[in-house]
Amino acid sequence: MNKNKILILATEACAYPGADSVGQAHATYPTNTYIIRVKAPVLFPERFYIDCFNKGISGILVMSCGEECPYEGAYKAMAQRLDRVYAMMKEQDLDIRRLRLTAICTVCNRAFLNEINQMNEVVNELGPPQVVQN
Repeated sequence: MNKNKILILATEACAYPGADSVGQAHATYPTNTYIIRVKAPVLFPERFYIDCFNKGISGILVMSCGEECPYEGAYKAMAQRLDRVYAMMKEQDLDIRRLRLTAICTVCNRAFLNEINQMNEVVNELGPPQVVQN
């Protein structure tokens, strides 16, 4: 059993319907993947990501609508937020490959599966993150 957990924050406007289309196509992806449907991932503070790693999440995919986001400026704000998270990760010796922002459309089956499989390879290479005491 794979102990490396992957968390996906999937926007309800684009990425979550993309995940649903993967299911409708009867495609499969690793069972260590957990999907959370969110309005906009920009609503999650920087500390959320670090806390996830400290609680045993090995990799996080932020699947958004990209520039097509219905919330003006949200994608750019999300990218800026993740830049700050990457800096926090470096301070704690967490490999920044554990966190990725990607744009997924409502029918992007292949892209959705590709992102999950790539992240699964990364977390299998890196193993579980080391818990950092704050």
